[in-house]
Amino acid sequence: MLISAALALSLTVASPALADPHKKDIAMRLVSSAENSSLDWKAQYGYIEDIEDERGYTAGIIGFCSGTGDMLELVELYTKRKPGNVLAKYLPALRKVNGTDSHEGLGAGFVRDWKAAAKDAAFQQAQNDERDRVYFDPAVRQAEKDGLRALGQFVYYDAIVMHGPGSSRLSFGGIRKSAMGKARTPAQGGDEVTYLNAFLDARKAAMKAEEAHEDTTRVDTMQRVFVRNRNLDLNPPLTWKVYGDKFTIKK
Repeated sequence: MLISAALALSLTVASPALADPHKKDIAMRLVSSAENSSLDWKAQYGYIEDIEDERGYTAGIIGFCSGTGDMLELVELYTKRKPGNVLAKYLPALRKVNGTDSHEGLGAGFVRDWKAAAKDAAFQQAQNDERDRVYFDPAVRQAEKDGLRALGQFVYYDAIVMHGPGSSRLSFGGIRKSAMGKARTPAQGGDEVTYLNAFLDARKAAMKAEEAHEDTTRVDTMQRVFVRNRNLDLNPPLTWKVYGDKFTIKK
């Protein structure tokens, strides 16, 4: 009887969700493999370049963009916490270029100062906090409401990182709406694998609609592999490819 009770208890203990510190670190490494071709996501605080996706500069651990507002909000938070920091003087320019791909008022000086700021623990923490507020926490909350486990939570997170929050056709909300038109979420009584495949189909269509994102290997040879293996709790070891590069997380 004691053995049966213990077995029953073990079957009811849920695997850690993506907000678990170790699972969250795995998620950061997975995204970094796609965004920066590296598993060392903590080395990306100083990353900055224009990847010519009509969003201006892309920078930091989650690809904050000068053209989409999240970079502006990040620098505003950093300046609120640490007035007079090396990036504060660029706030007027960031407000002016928001919504465009312009570099006006930014340029080489901004790139240099971003890399300098990235050595500041306060700026690193600001990046972490804005990542969570804008992307990670909303993605995980919505995935949990939809009845998705850690893999599904990561699938949502990666989508919101690339496509942004919102309800337009090519945003996270639009992708989710499209997927729900094809399959029911687990919370609606649907099969989790079936729904995730529908979501990835919708995600892939959204990526192909934008020239800068038309390479869909982060779906095809990463997320789809995990779904096909039915690794719904995103448990290591994990092996995948992104843009032809092979990666492994052993534990």
